[in-house]
Amino acid sequence: MSSKNGNSILAILAGAAIGVGLGILFAPDKGSKTREKLKEGFDDLKGEAKTKWDALEEDTKDEFSKTKDELIETVEDLLSSSSYKAEEAITFLEEKLAELKTQNAKLQK
Repeated sequence: MSSKNGNSILAILAGAAIGVGLGILFAPDKGSKTREKLKEGFDDLKGEAKTKWDALEEDTKDEFSKTKDELIETVEDLLSSSSYKAEEAITFLEEKLAELKTQNAKLQK
């Protein structure tokens, strides 16, 4: 999840907290009931925030894991490719060496 999404979630949670707080403060209840409603509202928001945080953390771990796996695969492909190219170069050089030995043997006669 990107930081833009994380900021959006925080803005929504902050707006919800302000809305709940204002709604409860302007409700015609006794102080003890208002405090209890505020506590419940903040407990609910705390639970929602924890859930969102856990989801964000899990998404981040998943993305990191995918990126790590892709990086490992890319490095392995690169090493395999370079090994293959090295083998091609060695084979080419061996063939050229054999040709030079043949030409040298003809010149020595």
